[in-house]
Amino acid sequence: MTNPYAHTIEPLDPQKPGHKFFNLRKLKDPRYEQLPFSVRVLLESAVRNCDQFLVKQDDVEKILNWKVTQSQTVEVPFRPARVILQDFTGVPAVVDFAAMRDAVKKLQGDPEKINPVCPADLVIDHSIQVDFNRKSDSLQKNQDLEFERNRERFEFLKWGSKAFRNMRIIPPGSGIVHQVNLEYLARVVFDQDGFYYPDSLVGTDSHTTMIDGLGVLGWGVGGIEAEAVMLGQPISMVLPEVIGYRLLGTPDKYITSTDIVLTVTKHLRQVGVVGKFVEFFGPGVAQLSIADRATIANMCPEYGATAAFFPVDQISIQYLKQTGRDMEKLSYIEKYLKAVGMFRDYSNTAQDPQFTQVVELDLTTVEPCCSGPKRPHDRVSVSEMKKDFETCLVAKQGFKGFQVSPDRCDVRVPFQFNGAEYSLAHGSVVIAAITSCTNTSNPSVMLGAGLLAQKAVQAGLSVKPYIKTSLSPGSGVVTYYLKESGVMDFLSQLGFEVVGYGCMTCIGNSGPLPEPVVEAITQGDLVAAGVLSGNRNFEGRVHPNTRANYLASPPLVIAYAIAGTVRIDFEKQPLAVNSEGKEVFLRDIWPTREEIQAVERQFVIPAMFKEVYEKVEKVNERWNSLKAPSDKLYTWDPNSTYIKSPPFFDGLTRELPTPKPITDAYVLLNLGDSVTTDHISPAGNIARNSSAARYLTSRGLTAREFNSYGSRRGNDAVMARGTFANIRLFNKFINKQSPSTIYLPTGETLDVFDAAEKYHQAGHPLLILAGKEYGSGSSRDWAAKGPFLLGIKAVLAESYERIHRSNLVGMGVIPLEYLPGDSAESLGLSGRERYTVMIPPQLKPRMTVDIKLDTGKTFQARMRFDTDVELTYFHHGGILNYMIRKMSEN
Repeated sequence: MTNPYAHTIEPLDPQKPGHKFFNLRKLKDPRYEQLPFSVRVLLESAVRNCDQFLVKQDDVEKILNWKVTQSQTVEVPFRPARVILQDFTGVPAVVDFAAMRDAVKKLQGDPEKINPVCPADLVIDHSIQVDFNRKSDSLQKNQDLEFERNRERFEFLKWGSKAFRNMRIIPPGSGIVHQVNLEYLARVVFDQDGFYYPDSLVGTDSHTTMIDGLGVLGWGVGGIEAEAVMLGQPISMVLPEVIGYRLLGTPDKYITSTDIVLTVTKHLRQVGVVGKFVEFFGPGVAQLSIADRATIANMCPEYGATAAFFPVDQISIQYLKQTGRDMEKLSYIEKYLKAVGMFRDYSNTAQDPQFTQVVELDLTTVEPCCSGPKRPHDRVSVSEMKKDFETCLVAKQGFKGFQVSPDRCDVRVPFQFNGAEYSLAHGSVVIAAITSCTNTSNPSVMLGAGLLAQKAVQAGLSVKPYIKTSLSPGSGVVTYYLKESGVMDFLSQLGFEVVGYGCMTCIGNSGPLPEPVVEAITQGDLVAAGVLSGNRNFEGRVHPNTRANYLASPPLVIAYAIAGTVRIDFEKQPLAVNSEGKEVFLRDIWPTREEIQAVERQFVIPAMFKEVYEKVEKVNERWNSLKAPSDKLYTWDPNSTYIKSPPFFDGLTRELPTPKPITDAYVLLNLGDSVTTDHISPAGNIARNSSAARYLTSRGLTAREFNSYGSRRGNDAVMARGTFANIRLFNKFINKQSPSTIYLPTGETLDVFDAAEKYHQAGHPLLILAGKEYGSGSSRDWAAKGPFLLGIKAVLAESYERIHRSNLVGMGVIPLEYLPGDSAESLGLSGRERYTVMIPPQLKPRMTVDIKLDTGKTFQARMRFDTDVELTYFHHGGILNYMIRKMSEN
């Protein structure tokens, strides 16, 4: 096939005629200059892939008609340039690849066709936990324990790096995937096979969007969709609406990027951007560093958008220089992006493209803030924190309520710790963690925290010893500049020792609290608090014993740790009284933006990044010493409790199954709004009284050896039992938070897995009833794989978060959506009915289907298969089944 756009190909540099690019401006189409910059990346992908039979000429026309087609559903394919993974999602991806090779071989195909065709980088960052803290040897002890717990998983990943081409593993101890991507892996522009083209990616983590801050278009997908991309399958996507977010003004000198992103998150949740791109523009963008932009882009999943794009500008090029990128590459990056109209001058309004809708934020209006106590988009001004928490304390149980009796609001529980007497109350801080790529990637907030710590120590302040403090940077560069600038010693004196290079507290790997603290919380039924510089604070995520969790900037994390409570008004109350009896207020020790920038200019330099990343793949001696087989087919160990061949492809044949109606299904769970993937498939500790714990115990493991659900994602037997095992899951059937449900045929209350097993043994299909925003949060594919293994055939919800809906499609689980205005309540559904979902032989995207109840009632819902490609996956029983059949063809 001849590319119809071949006339646009020309050399970027006459001195290097072999290096060509598609000069899209040679299309001489005025529509191009009006496209949002993010859509221009989609267009370039379409043109570049024409000769690979991925994109038809009319698909390019659809993209050029972007503004016109907003009233229609326009499906376009998109092939990202690369894929990134972290180990919690990477291990199951490699497990699936290994099992797919076995399945292809059984179907008489070539198993080595199961292999990434694009670069795939896997960063091991999710395994390390905060088991030790506050000591200078905490880092080493946590890393030792990480290897002890996860050796089998790491050996498996090392096998994967040998067995599959194009797969690179960044060893444990290197940092957090998104920060490593920003500082090291991102190309911005690819130079490959004689062509320049924009860097773009998908990742098996919802916060992949962080790279959008550098002008690289990327977003999170489920592991199963990422696996298909790695095998060469383009992403079938509906051409998105693009919301233009205009930034104006300059933030106050005391404002951090965290304050800005929490403000943006609340604002865009109110605007409603689920399934849309957000593209930032306006003169205020030029006031933000790349680290600031990356912080805003990182929390894109929390405001619900698909991508949060900052086109490349001169500040982007300066960042690439600062992080030690090759100077020759920088010259062609800038030259290429200018040639194709993808280089931005935010002060030039003539470059402003057309958007579906424009909203704006004046940065001068941003106030210091936190978010919580249970959702990232529930922003609270720091000046209102005390009042807001005390209101939440007595409010009805919900996202902003704990339903504590008013006569118990001021209860205090004394306890002994290390021979001294302390007491806890509602709002007492028991976890204070500087964690997560959201903030540790940003030198301004990290140095701000260090300077605040320095001033606090010099003012005679300290942090109570029972508070679990920790510092887990997203890369070794952070420790480097904290030490060089002289602030690391002060952080250590306040208890913020480096405990590891990974996600840690942000993903629930917060480790145990001191036993006296847990006993005091339990005795008083206290709403204890965690404060962290992370991006998520859903119920049950950070720690089982912290019911209130607040997202905050690193300096504020330290401030609340010193105060020891979130029930404080920093304007009116002192942080603490020092040994001399002097009251010290937060304003006395808060560093200004000018102070921080002066230190950053001096100590955050290219040599640091070069030194850290030149050896990042080789520096971990323990990783280097791991032995792994080199066989192309994996030899499964039947005794392993970490790595197990999944049952997804059992009985798979070349012939397609015929879709059948779901007949007389029972409802396994009746859920409300904002059910997160943490509720569906928790990543944290395995409770000792859970179905998963009973299984692991039966395999000879002790509780100490359980590790976490996240680390067990290579074993379907554990993960199926962990599905809906979150202790904060609220099931309307039992009207309380509990990982249990009612087995409707007998009325008995059982763990969710045990109930599903009884339904399976009786031959009954299952479905889930849910409210709005079902599947919000992390991209984890086990939130779809687990329900599939429980026998759930469909979910009926008011709305879905984007990634989770795609994951359900990828596993062949039908995402059903109530018609506008309908809900379980309006239709009078109790969940105790039996449901028959009629599936006609001829299916179309987003068609409505009839649902019949055993009560005689009938209503309609929409099948959320949004594209023809998604329907193809459904007919195959899921995307991986489709890929196996495709790869088995001769």
